[in-house]
Amino acid sequence: MGSTAGTEPAAGPGHPSRKRRKLLAFAIAAVALIVVIAVLAIVGGKATPRQLQTAKTFSLPQLGHPGQHVSLAAFAGRPVIVSFFASWCSPCKRETPLLARFYHQHSGRIAVIGIDSNDQQASGLRFSRAADVTYPIGFDQFPSPVAISYGISVLPQTFMLNAKHQIVRHIFGAVTGAQLTAWANNLAESGRS
Repeated sequence: MGSTAGTEPAAGPGHPSRKRRKLLAFAIAAVALIVVIAVLAIVGGKATPRQLQTAKTFSLPQLGHPGQHVSLAAFAGRPVIVSFFASWCSPCKRETPLLARFYHQHSGRIAVIGIDSNDQQASGLRFSRAADVTYPIGFDQFPSPVAISYGISVLPQTFMLNAKHQIVRHIFGAVTGAQLTAWANNLAESGRS
């Protein structure tokens, strides 16, 4: 006898039931999911070097030194800390003196470049002198093309660059003493300080 419309043929040795087919499909999907998770875990667990972004090059007038410029290229082959700040920025008022002390403690062996962004030149100069900054500061006058090229919309932000000027670390907000110490220790261990 044939089957009528809307009914399912009887399950025999060659015809699994609908329930068995659903279980089989579920089992296959579960195995496939486990395989995908295992592959991702293996690939994700490998120590593959991450792709580092190269910092944008810049050349800016040096704050307080008419006719002179600050450029990233001048520090070729050296790790550099690039700090974007402004005199009107509250967190910068804590961060800039900290960076100045860090720079003094390392006697200039660790390069630091300040970038006074979206600020008044006279205000930036007073601010940096009050914070006892002796590292070079570039003046990134409004509309702040260098800050824009780095994707900065909020200050402060700090970029830690390796000797190839690739961005190793990007810090949003005020950098801490612990972060600076870790950077100095990392450079000392790699023999680049």
